[in-house]
Amino acid sequence: MKRPVRRAARAFTLMEILVVIALIAGIATLVMTNIGGIFGSASADLEKTKVREGFETPLFSYRMNVGTYPSTEEGLKALLVAPDGKADRWKGPYVKGEKSLVDGFGKPYGYRFPGTHNPSGYDLWSNGPDQQEGTADDIGNWEPAK
Repeated sequence: MKRPVRRAARAFTLMEILVVIALIAGIATLVMTNIGGIFGSASADLEKTKVREGFETPLFSYRMNVGTYPSTEEGLKALLVAPDGKADRWKGPYVKGEKSLVDGFGKPYGYRFPGTHNPSGYDLWSNGPDQQEGTADDIGNWEPAK
């Protein structure tokens, strides 16, 4: 009677396993280093939307009730608390909480009325990720200069 031929069991060697682990670690490193850029640009896009559109309705509602936009001195705080002398016409709050007046980078939004960039309206801006006013990453409710 013939004995069955035993085949040697094949398995991964320690070296093959280490190579696979190194490849996975390399790919994970690439993904993790690039994910900050992905979220960073998403934050900037969200800020553009908030600055250009997110305050339109609250500021318009304020204007309809009070008769004008908040002054530069009153600022966006006027959307939360009635300014002096306007309590009888103020129907707010027009936004939800103090956090709504802070941009995604942790700084209060800039506000000016009448605006420099929008003389017939208001200027609203975020200083962007670098949190420095007047730099290229600033986000405003006006069209950038070409």
